[in-house]
Amino acid sequence: MLQNKIALVTGGGTGIGAAVTQQFIAEGARVCIAGWRVEELDVEGLGIPKDSVILCPGDVSSAEDVQRMVDTTLGIAGKIDILVNNAAMDIFGGVTDLTVEQYRKVLDVNLTGPFLTMHTAIPKMIENGGGSIINMASLGGLRASAGACAYDSAKAGLIMLSQQVALEYGRLGIRCNALCPGATRTTMLEAAIGEVAKMRGIEIDAMMTKFTSPVPLRRMAEPSEIGRICCFLASDDSSFITGSALVADGGSSVVDCSGYALGA
Repeated sequence: MLQNKIALVTGGGTGIGAAVTQQFIAEGARVCIAGWRVEELDVEGLGIPKDSVILCPGDVSSAEDVQRMVDTTLGIAGKIDILVNNAAMDIFGGVTDLTVEQYRKVLDVNLTGPFLTMHTAIPKMIENGGGSIINMASLGGLRASAGACAYDSAKAGLIMLSQQVALEYGRLGIRCNALCPGATRTTMLEAAIGEVAKMRGIEIDAMMTKFTSPVPLRRMAEPSEIGRICCFLASDDSSFITGSALVADGGSSVVDCSGYALGA
């Protein structure tokens, strides 16, 4: 499906990013994994062949680091076919809880970071005849959730940024889609749920049950499920899909919260 494709995946060493990387490689791609902690990444532990991956440490909110990420990816085979903007962070808190610095940091990583990678990579993708960009947004970019003002605002902006890129560069062979997962079993999410459980004085298992109870499928997504969707969006099988905000949330977005309360 992705034979001989070259991909840059930010935040590709853990959680959804690691699942995306594994799926891409399984389908024949070679991947540059970029992010904060890639120097600590156990490639063999993830079952990734060493000749299929290259690591590039860096901060996506730094233009200098992003340039190095793109250059490193180009060093694999002189091209970039696929860009996955997955690197993200979250700081829990409402508008009056967060400092300005905290709010800006979340936006710098989650929104400015994808802008920088696309700004740097798109010209190279155009030189190669086009490519596919997948921006990892979130159900939080479409629906509000308590304590996520910075994260949700950034992800909402990322959806619109994806649509802008799809509009402006489609004629040049660039496809750009925003993928909007619901709750996915990652270390970052589990830590956030644990923090809320601690604040409320309840066990984390009880908080997990409460968290997933409104979801029609009654569970979180596994990272591998999101990875397979990314593989589809990266491939020619999705050749006429661009500018979409593809929701993968177990049905969460169809639930009317008032109606759910009646049946809970």
